[in-house]
Amino acid sequence: MWQELWVALALMLIIEGLIPFLSPSLMRQALITMAQTNDRNMRIGGLLSMIFGLIVLYAVK
Repeated sequence: MWQELWVALALMLIIEGLIPFLSPSLMRQALITMAQTNDRNMRIGGLLSMIFGLIVLYAVK
């Protein structure tokens, strides 16, 4: 189980590093937009992201 957790963490870091590597200006603009977003919308986005992740995980398993 620990090996799978480390693989998942490594893949997350690789995927999250793609946008700043390929387009730093896009990443900067995304961070500015996120900083200006209110808490409610940020929470909704986080919830939708978690639900989508659970659906993908369920489909893969």
